[in-house]
Amino acid sequence: MVTPKVEDCLKAIYYLQDGDIPAASSGIASAIGVKPPTVTTMLQRMDDDGLVHYESYQGARLTERGEKGALKVLRNHRLLELFLTEELGYDWAEVHDEADVLEHHLSETLVKRIEVLLGSPAVDPHGEPIPTAASKFENARHSSR
Repeated sequence: MVTPKVEDCLKAIYYLQDGDIPAASSGIASAIGVKPPTVTTMLQRMDDDGLVHYESYQGARLTERGEKGALKVLRNHRLLELFLTEELGYDWAEVHDEADVLEHHLSETLVKRIEVLLGSPAVDPHGEPIPTAASKFENARHSSR
């Protein structure tokens, strides 16, 4: 089972890795709010689980499975941001933190219903592309958020 902290780690690696250049453990630790030794332990386990390729002192790169997991969380996050602004009246500046909490706890059924309710949107309230259910971007713009 993938925990919320592992999902946060996948998302951080997705943003931090650059092609063949792995994401540094220190950057991952900073992004998810834990100490570097904790990240090292997490990355070793994630490597064993086939989510990342991890090398000590080099960092981590997502495997195909890990990238799909990262994009699933990113999809949930961005759909939630749009849902919270469009349907619940949240200000766009406050939805990020709320979506960070909720993104880990959505069923596929709920995500699909949110997507349908919103009319299969391509971007979130910040203008960032929303990955499709097939882990693809309709508009291939990579975000740093």
